[in-house]
Amino acid sequence: MTAHPEIKADQTLDCKGLACPMPIVKTKKAMDQLQSGQVIEVQATDKGSLADIQGWAKNTGHQYLGTIQEGDVLRHFIRKSSADEIKEEKKYPHTVTNEDLEKKLGSVTVLDVREPAEYAFNRIPGAVSIPLGELEERLGELNPDDDIHVVCRTGTRSDLACQLLAEKGFKNVKNVEPGMCGWSGPTEKDFQI
Repeated sequence: MTAHPEIKADQTLDCKGLACPMPIVKTKKAMDQLQSGQVIEVQATDKGSLADIQGWAKNTGHQYLGTIQEGDVLRHFIRKSSADEIKEEKKYPHTVTNEDLEKKLGSVTVLDVREPAEYAFNRIPGAVSIPLGELEERLGELNPDDDIHVVCRTGTRSDLACQLLAEKGFKNVKNVEPGMCGWSGPTEKDFQI
């Protein structure tokens, strides 16, 4: 196996051990300090950070260059775009609260876009698991006419998922805020601890 040439980054950001949404929060702050054209390397151990970083870069107009995995560490490389390339970060406008969703359980499709391990340990009963990074290729598993409520841990990944679904013609999509970090309704898991 040949070693890949070392990729030069103008700044390295250590997000190892941090869970969503912290790698994105820290990346946004660090990005503000960079000059356009500069490259940042974000080191993370959260498996969900790959889809988060890709989605965030696509949303803001920054250029996601790629990710190198070394052991448990994901090294994400992003190039800062110039001011005329940067888009105002969109937020998906249609949201519901955890309480709203709890009242509608059984009558809506709950889509959980967290990673499989997060879903296995704690989820809303009946929720469909499609991690954000797989959503585009698995759209066929969802009905575009269904009333779909999307959850993640904090509302960040589900926001990106809602935007993707809306772009693909899904009409009745809502982002659940704040999501599982504040969920007090019924839950299930794959195994007893």
